[in-house]
Amino acid sequence: MPKEPLIQPVAETAAEPQPAPPPEPPVVHHAPRPSLFIVHITPEMAPIAKIGGLADVVFGLSRELAIRGNHVEIILPKYDNLRYDQIFDLQPVYNDLWVPWYDGAIHCTVYFGFVHDRKCFFIEPHSHDNFFNRGSIYGFPDDVFRYAFFSRAAIEFLWQSGKHPDIIHCHDWQTALVPVFLYEFYQSLGMTHPRVCMTIHNFKHQGVTGAELLRATGLHQPERFFDWVRMGDNHHKNAINLLKGGIVYSNFVTTVSPRYAFETKDQGQGFGLESTLHTHHMKYGGVVNGIDYDVWNPEVDRYIPVNYGLGNLDDKYENKRALRQRLMLADNDKPIVAFIGRLDPQKGLDLVRHAIFTTLERGAQFVLLGSSPDQGINNDFWGLKHMLNDSPDCHLEIGFDEDLSHLIYAGADIMLVPSQFEPCGLTQLIALRYGTVPVVRTVGGLADTVFDKDHSDRPLHQRNGYRFDDYDVPGLESALIRAIDCYYQYPEHFRELMKNAMNADYSWNHPGQDYLNIYDFIRDR
Repeated sequence: MPKEPLIQPVAETAAEPQPAPPPEPPVVHHAPRPSLFIVHITPEMAPIAKIGGLADVVFGLSRELAIRGNHVEIILPKYDNLRYDQIFDLQPVYNDLWVPWYDGAIHCTVYFGFVHDRKCFFIEPHSHDNFFNRGSIYGFPDDVFRYAFFSRAAIEFLWQSGKHPDIIHCHDWQTALVPVFLYEFYQSLGMTHPRVCMTIHNFKHQGVTGAELLRATGLHQPERFFDWVRMGDNHHKNAINLLKGGIVYSNFVTTVSPRYAFETKDQGQGFGLESTLHTHHMKYGGVVNGIDYDVWNPEVDRYIPVNYGLGNLDDKYENKRALRQRLMLADNDKPIVAFIGRLDPQKGLDLVRHAIFTTLERGAQFVLLGSSPDQGINNDFWGLKHMLNDSPDCHLEIGFDEDLSHLIYAGADIMLVPSQFEPCGLTQLIALRYGTVPVVRTVGGLADTVFDKDHSDRPLHQRNGYRFDDYDVPGLESALIRAIDCYYQYPEHFRELMKNAMNADYSWNHPGQDYLNIYDFIRDR
């Protein structure tokens, strides 16, 4: 676990006469904290290769670590659909990288470029397998092999180029083989310095596969790697589990909130990895994600018509008017309830559907922005859109629009996040920053960041939204109706919730320090 803070709270004692103060002690100048060399190996990074929150985490955390004086580099696949307009000075820097694969090797070129001041390396394999030139990032039958190759290529590049980072930080199942390769192959070749931290952003995806992967990657001892204590899947005798391998071989494993760490280990949300997490519980913990306040900040947001903050909170309502105008909603005194996110069953779609009608029945407006790769789900919400098309108080936008998402965060009054499970959640963190009161289910990172106005044990100034426990209609209504009623009946209380939300600090400042504590804990072990 991370080291204890250097300064501990002092216990209160009864007041008693004090002697005259002693002379001031001499000032002690502590040596500055040593800079670390940190390498992130990741399948995604915003804004150049983004599918979900993983991309935002790598983008925000890498900047925070660099700001704190560390040398940070990021290794990604060179996808053909990268946002090349966001990469500055891209050029080849390593032309002859040969990566072992099956009984031979694949020739790769490594490129370097800057992405908003972040130092990024991109690995391009020259192979008939065409690993990363497919027009999209995921969704192919050989995804496990694609990312197994990328993991081997990334660690091979570090070794051949003479890089010996203090910390290698891997993300999700796609890079979970990196610590396996490091400790099975590269330590004996001289890479004894790096320590590995792995962050699991979602346990649902684990990279479960068969023995062919061992042959491809050179892990030629199936009896060793199929062993339950290493990579043998907990529920399929003839399968290996990449994510499990990452947990076993990493020096520390994090997930993206303390509550989600507890749920995955002790409440059955580890998708079969609960026993592995119990075995390795001494090196497992949760760190809440941050959000990038350079991007998500109503005071400087370039996507909204009127910037605002705590000092001019009434200007938020100019954005509410602009949102109504853009979506052709009635301009009235009603609150706007919003949902932004992937239309994925994980996000609680049946409750979202019910919330639309509950909101309209309670005299409020509803706005939705989202889409799904599942055409059946999209069709269902298109049907809802046509059903409600004539309502002046409802607009469903099936798709994704970056500009519109910012305007909804700024213009809505209430943000709905009724997830079945939620490792961390960025939606509620962004909503808090914009003074948009979240209504969330008490799971994962939602429970770690939103504190109920009426039922929290937190001080009043820390209460910032509404929560419900049970994943059902009565649970949803218990929170959503309280939020709408508070808006109408106790506007001064609702305004205090908005202020509390905006006062909370969910930047990368705190998680950045948490990760540095973890790095310090493992780097000398």
